[in-house]
Parts: sequence; structure tokens; C-alpha cells
Amino acid sequence: MSDTQRPDGPEETGEQGLPGLPGLPGEEGPDADRPLPEPIRFFGTTWVDHTGGYALRRIGLGLGSLLLAVVGAYALRLAYEGVAIAELGDWARLLMILAFAICSSIGFSRTLTGFKRRPETEEDAARERSMRSFLLVGFVGVLLAYAVRTLIEAPGEKLHRTEHEAALKSHERRRTARTGNPAKRKRKPKRKPRN
Repeated sequence: MSDTQRPDGPEETGEQGLPGLPGLPGEEGPDADRPLPEPIRFFGTTWVDHTGGYALRRIGLGLGSLLLAVVGAYALRLAYEGVAIAELGDWARLLMILAFAICSSIGFSRTLTGFKRRPETEEDAARERSMRSFLLVGFVGVLLAYAVRTLIEAPGEKLHRTEHEAALKSHERRRTARTGNPAKRKRKPKRKPRN
């Protein structure tokens, strides 16, 4: 292809567009300012219309997170055996088991609820940030929650879909409110003031 020739379609340029979603960058027309869906990690915007290997990604990420959870549990077992070999006492082993069990359960529940809602206030966001150490220690629970969520949908898909649909409805209301020629509108008669 010479320098003067330009490719005609997205297949030749390597650009990926979403079918049925007007308003993508570079498009022109009445829906050019339509709100775009927010990408989800590992899924991009394939969650919108479940194309682009969406099902394979869900299966792969679910199995991958399960595999990582198994490897993590094995690493925790090795750590437990190290504490047992060091003969620190029963209290140390019990404390270690309790810490990982509690942190894993907190990580599991926080991760599942995190896919359903965003922090509403700055306090909620600060509370989520303060739980990061628990989530780090309870990484097995976080990975299991991710695997469970991929059985249903892409993690966070429902939240993103709800927000995107609300943005589309808002956009549609704004767009229909300003369509038409304002000069052709009928004027409402002025009301007479009551005395």
C-alpha cells in the first residue's frame, strides 16, 4: 500500500470497534456524544454485548483465579508447617490459622460486595482503603470470590451495566429535549396574574 492510499475499514487499520455502539471516537453523527461504557479489567468493553471472546475470558479468569487460590492455600500450608517446625507453640499455630481464616472470610465478603456497589461517601472509600491489609492477608478469599463471580458474570458487570444504562437514559433525555427547531415551537400563552 502506498502512502497516498488509506485503509477503508477498521479491519485494515487494526482499530477495534463495538458493533451497535455508535458514539465511539472518530464516529460522526447524531450519537457522536453518546456516553461510552467503562472498561472492566481483563474484559475491556466486551461486557456490553458479550462479544470478543467474553465467555472464554470468563472461563479462563475463573479457572485462573481458582488455580491461584489453590497455589496460595498450598503456600499457606507451607508457612504453617514452618511455624510448626519452629516449635513456637500451639498458640502461634492457632493464631496463624485464625488470622488467615478471618482475613480470608473478610476478603471474600468484601470482594463480592465490592462488585455490586461503589463507595458512596468519602468515609466509605476510606473504610475500603483501610481494609486493604486484611484483603492482602486474606488473598485466598479474594481469589475465591473472583472465581465465584465469574460463574455469574464478569466481576463488576452488573454495576457497570446499571451505571451505563443510567448514563444512556440521561443522554437520551437531554438529546430529545433539545431536538427540533426552537423557532417552530408553539408558545404557551402567558398566565394572567391572580389578584
